[in-house]
Amino acid sequence: MEIQRNISEFILLGLSDDKNVQIFCFVLFLLCFVALLVGNSLILISILRSPLFHQPMYYFLSQLSFLDICYTSSVTPKLISDLLEGTKTISYGYCMFQVFTTHFFGSIEIFIITTMAFDRYIAICRPLHYMMIMNRTKCNFLILAAWVGGAAHSFPQLSMTMHLPFCGPNEIDHYFCDIFPLLKIACTDTYVIGVLVVVSSGVILLVIFVILFLSYAVILFTLRNHSAEGRRKALSTCASHISVVVLFFMPAIFSYLRPPTAFPEDKVLALFYTIIAPMFNPLIYTLRNTDMKNAVRKLWSQMLKADHK
Repeated sequence: MEIQRNISEFILLGLSDDKNVQIFCFVLFLLCFVALLVGNSLILISILRSPLFHQPMYYFLSQLSFLDICYTSSVTPKLISDLLEGTKTISYGYCMFQVFTTHFFGSIEIFIITTMAFDRYIAICRPLHYMMIMNRTKCNFLILAAWVGGAAHSFPQLSMTMHLPFCGPNEIDHYFCDIFPLLKIACTDTYVIGVLVVVSSGVILLVIFVILFLSYAVILFTLRNHSAEGRRKALSTCASHISVVVLFFMPAIFSYLRPPTAFPEDKVLALFYTIIAPMFNPLIYTLRNTDMKNAVRKLWSQMLKADHK
């Protein structure tokens, strides 16, 4: 069936029309984006250049930092430039690109976070079998499965969106292209597609969140048999993971697990899982982790020595 598309670009309504608010948001999100790039790059390089890279937890953490950079970079630079220039148009092709990349990198990040929870479950609940279960071959397989899962989720989302006919208004009430805002301006009945998006995004998010919650409940129950020092270290690591899960999952669940329509609150919720959570991940994982702090300090000292030479 031929796809009806009479428009070549969309207009993003953004976060606000107020100039003062736009200037404030420009400065705020520029600082957030720089902090995100520096923090996640620092974690990524620190792990790659230290023995921590050979430990499964930090191997997965390096993947998460890389995905945070890719995921946020698909949205934030466009948002910052729109706030600065005042022009908020986006081409049809770039809009579809945003739909694909946000779902692709976002879903891979969800699978990586789930893998990290599985890693902690094995480390705490089955410590004697940990090295056998979480060897590098298995870790690589889990990473590959996460990327394949991301592709399996995002390509159908993109296909459904590209087959939507747009023949009337082209104003998207958001700061980036996402499926629900696009469904709102499509000139066709989008009920079935909306339900499919809720099932493929919202329901899956909820199921994974419940699985993560139950896994951490089992971990915390198991910790009662550990020594005080073992409990302290395990709780510190799990607290970091739980913080990431709550920051990322809760706003995403509220955004996708509901009737398929767009609300003004979606823009605020989206800020949490596209900018705020990825920005805080480096702080969450380093401030409560001695090994990670030592690796970052070592990298800084090496960089300073290189500058003095």
